[in-house]
Amino acid sequence: MAADVLRLLHRTVGCGEVKTGDAEARREVVLTGWVHRRRDLGQLIFVELRDATGRVQVVCDPENATIHAIAEKLHAEDVVGVRGIVVIRESRNPKHPTGDVEVRVSEIVVHNPATGVPFPVDDEAEANEELRLQHRYVDLRRPRLQRAIRLRHRLSAAARRVLDAGGFVEIETPILTRSTPEGARDYLVPSRVHPGHFYALPQSPQLFKQLLMVAGFERYYQFARCFRDEDLRADRQPEFTQIDLEMSFAEPESIYAVVEPLIQEMFRAVGVHVATPFPRMPYDEAVRRFGVDRPDVRFGLELKDAGPGAVGTGFPVFDAALALGGAVRGLAVQGGGSASRKQLDLWTAWAKEAGAKGLVWIKRESSGAILSSALKLLGEAKCRELGEVVGAGDGDAALIVADTREACDRALGALRLKIAAERGLVPEDRWELLWVERFPLFMRDPSENRWMAMHHPFTAPRWEDLDKLDTDPGTVLAQAYDLVLNGTEIAGGSIRIHRSDVQERVFRALAIGRDEAEAKFGFLLRALQSGAPPHGGIALGFDRICAMLVGADSIRDVIAFPKTTSASDLMCDSPAEVDDKQLRELRIALIGKPETQA
Repeated sequence: MAADVLRLLHRTVGCGEVKTGDAEARREVVLTGWVHRRRDLGQLIFVELRDATGRVQVVCDPENATIHAIAEKLHAEDVVGVRGIVVIRESRNPKHPTGDVEVRVSEIVVHNPATGVPFPVDDEAEANEELRLQHRYVDLRRPRLQRAIRLRHRLSAAARRVLDAGGFVEIETPILTRSTPEGARDYLVPSRVHPGHFYALPQSPQLFKQLLMVAGFERYYQFARCFRDEDLRADRQPEFTQIDLEMSFAEPESIYAVVEPLIQEMFRAVGVHVATPFPRMPYDEAVRRFGVDRPDVRFGLELKDAGPGAVGTGFPVFDAALALGGAVRGLAVQGGGSASRKQLDLWTAWAKEAGAKGLVWIKRESSGAILSSALKLLGEAKCRELGEVVGAGDGDAALIVADTREACDRALGALRLKIAAERGLVPEDRWELLWVERFPLFMRDPSENRWMAMHHPFTAPRWEDLDKLDTDPGTVLAQAYDLVLNGTEIAGGSIRIHRSDVQERVFRALAIGRDEAEAKFGFLLRALQSGAPPHGGIALGFDRICAMLVGADSIRDVIAFPKTTSASDLMCDSPAEVDDKQLRELRIALIGKPETQA
């Protein structure tokens, strides 16, 4: 290997930073980076050079035979350094920031030829996701992902500025901790030093941040890594990042007063202004109007109660639902009166896919004529009445579901989103932030016939509802709140229980006995007895916020090294088997040979 190949040219300016002023001064520059593309015109060879700052064209002239010979052998993604004079381009390219200039090369060094690039480094290049994740270090060179990861940095810097100015202290909490019930399976880590015992990776820093309030830090935050061994969906990751914060002597208003400027500053980092204060909506209203507790309020299609119009119709589906204490609910699709039968069948299929037993559709044509899937049983007058109850006028369609209240809301809430997307009702240039509050403290688990915590067992009830904990837990409201952005929950938190006697009452309502509470949460209960201040906090889904602000379809696009939907790292080929020696040290024996998950 020639010694010249190992010689490093020291960059004086970034590729994307070369300006017309450099050309006017005929400034000599040294550039380093990757060959983005090469064009050989027979005489002149044009090379587009790329680094972290952008791209610029460099020109290799045949008058310098040595440089020309090197340039002839360049390939995409070779790592090179060049020295040359900046000049004005004869053929300018207005699409590029550096399109007015080019660099006439006087020296070139190939630091490393690229021989194993599996796909072109270009946003338009086609490569399946599996291949891109397998070679993520190449995938990350693409401009779109470079912008996404750099935006993530700007957002984290903006958040830190706001929290630091607000007197928050950044504190790291343990990654190796103990297993506690938080809603998803823990990732367990066996201990070699304590055979038969296991650490757990934290699903969240919940207990530790409460202990920091007991410890007197009063305002804490961290960019916390969280781990959940759960069935993954397209937009979930087994490890993710949340901005976690906690405050002493806090009420919900205290949390809102910190989070709103924080979100405002993060939006400002991408050139978007959002007004404060953010609107607020009770949980019951969100579910009643939109079918979900994270409503997208950028468009209408609100749910309505069709029960009053369904009573006494003799329609079996309606009668059965109402007799069992269920509901008849619906929504109106403006302009849906012209929907084809194929379209109506598609809406019905969507409703069933979301859990509805069926869908009654009523079309009211612009002439006022009525068509319905239940016209024979209900009659034209009753169909017209039901349509009007849910808000359908001439030219509209009414879509109605009968079932339990929860099933109606779930099906119609999902149908609402699909119809809005299909009909172009969702404005793409609007950012609607909304606090959802006044959640129930408990939800009923029908399979176990007992109460479960809607959020987590450390959420404080409204203090005025304390007396209901023992007598009527289903009506107790929580001091909990979620922040929703365009129909996606981006943050959730609550005021915590700071008194051990109240915590014990909540445990009783959850059927958690003294022994179980002591075994799982004894250290927290003892901490609460040592003088814990009132406190509360919130966790912001940092990956989700980054993805939404960058316009990415998945959080994988804003995570440098993500996993697949089957929780696999294709680049590192993990999870992987380990050798028997490691297992013996941990005193672990595998039972059978588990099948590899696809």
